[in-house]
Parts: sequence; structure tokens; C-alpha cells
Amino acid sequence: MTAIFKASSHTFFLCLILFSASQFLLINCTEFEVGGKTGWVVPNSKDGDEMYNKWASQNRFKIDDTIHFKYEKDSVMVVSEEEYENCKSTRPLFFGNNGNTVFKFERPGLFYFISGVSGHCTRGQKMIIKVLDVEPEPTASSPQSANENAPIAHSKAAQITPITITAFTLFALSFLGMIYA
Repeated sequence: MTAIFKASSHTFFLCLILFSASQFLLINCTEFEVGGKTGWVVPNSKDGDEMYNKWASQNRFKIDDTIHFKYEKDSVMVVSEEEYENCKSTRPLFFGNNGNTVFKFERPGLFYFISGVSGHCTRGQKMIIKVLDVEPEPTASSPQSANENAPIAHSKAAQITPITITAFTLFALSFLGMIYA
């Protein structure tokens, strides 16, 4: 009976440790389906040129997010602004034509997408996506002194971050696991 209790307590603490650690190791990115249920298709005449730009404006994109293009007998290209305006590119920055293309945003800024099939872009199969810049963490600001060139004193107080808490939690749970083992 003691061996079963020890084995189950080890399993319990291992699961608890893994669960605690996983709460801070989640990747914060999103995959978007371009066009929603419609996918990457030539818009109906009633949808016009703005179908995909309207869809893009309803979402917020950031670095490491991905967009998923689903289509048949088509392609998708990332192009320059000029190529986007002209609906034509001979040297796209990115090209996909497998019907199931995933594109990952690795920098902030504007991305221009067009269909690679002749005539599709001019009929509205194009899109601009703005990827937001990651905002830097706010820094502690000191009150302005009379002497602008005076050095700023920084506090050396420890700051508790999720990583610090996670490390402490893992240590405490490991220690408890050894005690009850």
C-alpha cells in the first residue's frame, strides 16, 4: 500500500509541476483563416475590391501570427506596394500555390497580398495587412529634476515576474515532492 501511495504521490506532483510550468510557457500567437468561411476566392461583384481589406481590418495581427489561405486552382503572393497597386508581380516576396498556404508574420509593418492568377487581383482578390509592432515594456520613469543632465537613480528592488514566480513554484513543488516521497 505504501508503494502505491508513493507512486501516486510522485505522479501527482509531477503532473502538478508540469501543469504549473505550462501556464507560463504558452505561445501567444494566432492563426487566422483568410476571408473566414469564404477563404481566398475572387470576390463577387457585390463584395468589390474591399472584401479582404474589410476582413483584415476586423482583426489585429502581431509578430509570430500566421494567416492561412485556403483556395482551389489559385495562388497567393506577397508583393511590394507598387505591385499591389498594379495587380502584377514578376518577382513576389513570397509565393504559395498548394491550396493550403500558411504565411507567418516575422516583422511589423504592412504586407501586400495578391492572387497570382491573371485577372483575379483586378477583380478584388487582394489584401493589405498591418502587423502591429510589439510595444516595449514600460520603464519606471523618474520625476524630472531641475538639472536635466543629472544621472537618474534606479531602484535595485527585486521585481517579481512570471518567470520568477514559475521558478519559485517549480522549486517549491519539487521540494515538497521530495519530502512526501
